[in-house]
Amino acid sequence: MQQISRMLMKLFQRARLENPGQVDPRAAEFTLGLLIAMYDRSGTGYVKTRSAAAALISLSGDTLLAKYKAFFQFYAVPDGKETLITRSALRSLLTDLNQIPAIVGEGCTLSCVEIAIHYCFHGVLNAAIVEEKFLSWLRSEPAVLLWLPTCYRLSVTEMVSHQARCR
Repeated sequence: MQQISRMLMKLFQRARLENPGQVDPRAAEFTLGLLIAMYDRSGTGYVKTRSAAAALISLSGDTLLAKYKAFFQFYAVPDGKETLITRSALRSLLTDLNQIPAIVGEGCTLSCVEIAIHYCFHGVLNAAIVEEKFLSWLRSEPAVLLWLPTCYRLSVTEMVSHQARCR
C-alpha cells in the first residue's frame, strides 16, 4: 500500500506541475482510497501493483489502443521470442478491471468473465495468444468491458466544442 501511495503522490505531483490548478491536491489520497475500496475489501492493507496499474490505465485519459496495449504489457508473459497472454492472465485482467464498475454496483459475475475468455480464445489451439489477437478481441468491445470504450467516448466528447447556440 505504501509503495502505491508513494507512486500516486509522484504521479499527481507531476500532473499538478504540468496542469497547474487542474489537479486536486488530494487526488493521490482519493485515488488510493478508490484503489483500496476496489482491491482490498477485506482490509488486509495489500493491493496488487498490477491490479492498481490496470485501474489507473483504464481510468487514464489515454486512447483506447494505448490502454489495451498497456494491459497486454502488464498481464502478458514472455514465451521465447514472443510475449503472450494466457487464459489465466486474461482472467486476472478481467477480474481486476471488473472491480471498477463493481464499486458502483455494476460489475458482472464470474460467468461473464469466463464467457469473455471463451470468446477471446475462440478458434485458438494454443494456451496463449499474441498481442494482435488480444487487441483484435478488445476492439470487438466484449460485453464484460463495454464500460471501458463507453467511458472513453464520453470523456472524449467532453472536449468537443462547437459554435451552435441553443435557445
